[in-house]
Amino acid sequence: MKPTGRKVFAAGGFAWTFRPRAVAVPAVAFVALVVVAAVNIGKGSSHIDVLDVLKTLLGGGTARERGIIFDLRLPRTLTGVLVGGALGLSGAVFQSVARNPLAGPDILGVTWGAGVGAVAVIVAGGTGGQVSGFASVVGVPLAALAGGLVAGVLLYALSWRRGIDGYRMVLVGIGLSAVGYNLVYWLLTIGDVDNAARATTWIVGSLSDVGWESVGPVALALVVLLPATLVCGRTIGGLQFGDETARGLGIRVDAARGTLLLLAAALAAVATAAAGPITFVALATPQIAVRLTRAAQPPLAGSAVLGALLTVTADLAVRLVLPGVPVGVLTAILGAPYLIFLFVKSRREVGA
Repeated sequence: MKPTGRKVFAAGGFAWTFRPRAVAVPAVAFVALVVVAAVNIGKGSSHIDVLDVLKTLLGGGTARERGIIFDLRLPRTLTGVLVGGALGLSGAVFQSVARNPLAGPDILGVTWGAGVGAVAVIVAGGTGGQVSGFASVVGVPLAALAGGLVAGVLLYALSWRRGIDGYRMVLVGIGLSAVGYNLVYWLLTIGDVDNAARATTWIVGSLSDVGWESVGPVALALVVLLPATLVCGRTIGGLQFGDETARGLGIRVDAARGTLLLLAAALAAVATAAAGPITFVALATPQIAVRLTRAAQPPLAGSAVLGALLTVTADLAVRLVLPGVPVGVLTAILGAPYLIFLFVKSRREVGA
């Protein structure tokens, strides 16, 4: 038999299995995330060494370093961590429920559903390119969340035919993405020129202009969504065996699947509201996590940490190599060939 990578422990009449890679991969990724985040925070016109950044974050540092880090640079990197984690976790849930590596919020229309809600508020709010404080801090995140949830409900309703088929879900999602994409650009054509320009900047996905006002809403939402998703994610393993087997295990299949899809849609919507549509992260991260952990399905915790690492690394890359280029542009460029690879791979598997 091939090794499964599982360790079995027994004590006091109880036995449980343990996968070292399932713990090691998120742990190593978290350490790498701390290092990359510290480098990203230290990067700027006034360079700060990594050790000084870490010392300042732990309560030390000079008054000048604390001012630069906490007032100017930390919000950008912290938003990248939260957004990337939410996207990685969202992609892992979508791909696990659909049992299809193409099932990410970018492909399934959830990201563009959130975009419709957010752009509608941006275009309609204020004058002269300025959105009111309430609309910026509360209205945009709530509108994006509502748009993403509506897209998630439509995705589930239109994909369900005596169960969820991953291939059908992807096809429905592509249609929803097309509708959302065109609605977004229609809203841009009817809005005030300055607000439309602001919305266009938001659409490409950027971390350059985020501040503490962007960190608050996404952090508050993730305090609720992350634990809820991890708890509900315990049913994912049973869902992988098919509906009949899952029901035999005592899982309420339709309720479990619908709840997971709504949570995944909410995670993607919150991330989109905070930084715009940062594509590729939710699509690629779960598959990277699968290969690193050698798991049968995308691990939730590992995908979240790797998503945060990938987003912050991409942000650092554009700052070092392509200054002024939004991080969403880089991830889209990287995502295009990866998406083609997944399409080709999926067609080969269907034809096999």
